[in-house]
Amino acid sequence: MKALIITWTSRVRDSYWFVPSVLAVTALMLSFVTTELDNHFGSEWLEEIGWLYANEPAGARAVLSTVAGSMITVAGVTFSMTILSISYTTSQVGARLLNNFMRDRGNQITLGVFISTFLYCLMVLRTVRNAESAPVGDMAKQELASAFVPHIAVIVGIMLAILSVAVLIYFIHHIPESIHVSNILAGIGGDLNRQIERQFPARVGKPHEDLSQRQVDSNLPPSFYETAKTIRSRGSGYVEFVDMDGVMGIAVEHDLTIRMRFRAGDFVTPGNVLMLASPASRVSDEIVDQLRATYVSGAQRTAKQNLRFVFNQLVEVAERALSPGVNDPFTAISCMDWLQSALQHLAEREMPDAYRYDSNDKLRIVAEPETFSDFVSLVSDQLRPYVAADRNASIHM
Repeated sequence: MKALIITWTSRVRDSYWFVPSVLAVTALMLSFVTTELDNHFGSEWLEEIGWLYANEPAGARAVLSTVAGSMITVAGVTFSMTILSISYTTSQVGARLLNNFMRDRGNQITLGVFISTFLYCLMVLRTVRNAESAPVGDMAKQELASAFVPHIAVIVGIMLAILSVAVLIYFIHHIPESIHVSNILAGIGGDLNRQIERQFPARVGKPHEDLSQRQVDSNLPPSFYETAKTIRSRGSGYVEFVDMDGVMGIAVEHDLTIRMRFRAGDFVTPGNVLMLASPASRVSDEIVDQLRATYVSGAQRTAKQNLRFVFNQLVEVAERALSPGVNDPFTAISCMDWLQSALQHLAEREMPDAYRYDSNDKLRIVAEPETFSDFVSLVSDQLRPYVAADRNASIHM
């Protein structure tokens, strides 16, 4: 369950609709707050402020209608510009970079501000009413017939319109900046270095002697595979997240030793062996379901735990740039510079041990190992045939 919640939260946070939805809900709440303030304070406070004046119902409707109509029009234009820029850029640098543009906070906030301003003005517009005639003495009808202009709400709507203009200016600057190939590569390279910092702890001094010895000599007992229970996957997809803390907790609670077979980024099909748990006599069907739930798979690779995916993004851009149809060696050279930065950063990190022990120094998990040489091979082996065809790229590499 924890793995599913973490994956779902990450998907929602990185989705294109999340920020606009939050801003839209905020605008709806703001409309109720400002109209309630108008009901409470009335319009007398305007007389004390010389540069403000009270609107008539017709004037308030005109202002709110103009702002609402213009905002929904601009929102449609900005969304079209975003989709066009995404389409153009992904066709040039690779379709797997689509998620990088979809989670761009600048685009999300821009769309959210325009939609929020539209919804706010629409909700305030419904509260404006004209004075209507009513029989004298009928106090209930007289109260309903009085005119109401939400002056505070109208002022806030004008301020939101001014903010939207500023956001539009920012957006016009942001779009060409975001599709510039140097900025795209810098964004991927920055993400790669941040992922390295999150996934691998910094190496401080020399490894402890006991830990170094344990990495070399530790191994599963000879009877492990004879007594282990096989836990298989039920669906197809790329492994997006593995809850290693959850696996460790289950192993400690039920005194198990677990051999992991897949890691984040691997593709699984129904019947693949996700892990082996020994001894089988302690692995009930409920425990099997719990262990299976520590894996979350989906239709595409993600960078949550899969550092190889981010490396592959830069490699893919470099390969496209060196293809005969594009022939842009200098973009490939920029990719190599960012790959060099990431590999240097990774070389200063301590790679996780495949053998995971509990607090009592008892072997609980054997994971798929990852080494620095694996990442070097991931980069060099894929780039080599493309770089060999271009003199400039091969010299730089």
